[in-house]
Amino acid sequence: MNDKGEKPPPQEQKKPQEDHPPPKTLSSPRNSEKEQHNAPEAQKDQGFFLLDEATSQVADIATEIETQKKVAADKNFPLEERLEAYEDIFDSEIGDTTLSRARNIEREVGFRQIYLKFEGGNPTGTQKDRIAFAQVLDALRRGFDAITMATCGNYGVAMALAASLAGLRCIVYIPETYHTKRAKEILDTGAEIIRVPGDYEKTVILSRQLAESEEIYDANPGGANTALQLQAYGEIAYEIYDELRDAPAFVAVPVSNGTTLAGIYKGFLSLYRRGKTSRIPRMIAGSSFGKNPIIHAYLKNSPRCDDLQPESIRETTVNEPLINWQSIDGDYALQALRLTRGWAAYASDKNMLFFSRLIREREGLNVLPASTAGLIALINGHQRDTFPSDRYVVILTGRR
Repeated sequence: MNDKGEKPPPQEQKKPQEDHPPPKTLSSPRNSEKEQHNAPEAQKDQGFFLLDEATSQVADIATEIETQKKVAADKNFPLEERLEAYEDIFDSEIGDTTLSRARNIEREVGFRQIYLKFEGGNPTGTQKDRIAFAQVLDALRRGFDAITMATCGNYGVAMALAASLAGLRCIVYIPETYHTKRAKEILDTGAEIIRVPGDYEKTVILSRQLAESEEIYDANPGGANTALQLQAYGEIAYEIYDELRDAPAFVAVPVSNGTTLAGIYKGFLSLYRRGKTSRIPRMIAGSSFGKNPIIHAYLKNSPRCDDLQPESIRETTVNEPLINWQSIDGDYALQALRLTRGWAAYASDKNMLFFSRLIREREGLNVLPASTAGLIALINGHQRDTFPSDRYVVILTGRR
């Protein structure tokens, strides 16, 4: 049931299907006949990088807010002054990212009024800054002096920066088999990295155990701070409303754990309940082919996100940010899809590479391939059932 006590509409059984091929008006990437999940082939396109290797502007933010940083990080100042300084940093540097109409993309895919919400405008290059800064502010307010979380790259950089500006110790857990280039950025901000054997899900467990045993703030997904994380991502919905003055017809989001999509839905739900918008947008989820529990559950019409078999998950240089065998906040995202009569679709590595190049060439945005999974899912829907004239928002979660 939704928050109004209403039952969601009945769901039709969906057949799993791969995303449609790129528009014929543009040439597809080379080697298109080869295996779409072949990591060495994806690596041949040196113009693109992993989502967990998004670029940042850490030096710029540190220079521009030096005064506030000194106050927020100095434990000799009263807590009230530190909080005020940190809130000033938060308000001036995080969010308020670009929303622009993609007229050239519209011409390529054949329908109008597509808007791109580019989260690469955040200091470390992804939407993760939103939840990192929100939780550091919460930790500071509650008297914690350290914070921990697990990451594959982006979240760790965001949290390391946020913690450094508040003078908090930051302990970042990373699977030892992940060799993200962002590790240097994490260390450069003064955070500590602990590499552990196993996958991402294992690192989350170990980070939580450290938080419990040493009374450190737990910033992992799926924990006690889930509501705060959803609220932070809900700001994306408010920013879209500020630009469009109403909710769009659809909002398309790339998903991994599902927290970003669920938070955006919560934001629009709040706007609708307060009479700010005339509707709640239909939510669309896109992720790597066969490797995400949210998409799998939706297409199988499952009541919840069941874990996938870990051995069935095959990483590539393109799909790594999207795949997991356990979507920690997946049930929230799945509920949002169903309550809004949205849908979910898979995206191949080949098409994510293609559309990241398309956006760069046609719209001038250097986005990362995995960021385009939501756009691909949106286009899938249009190719199956032509959309009416309306407004459609695509969330691009990271910059190259």
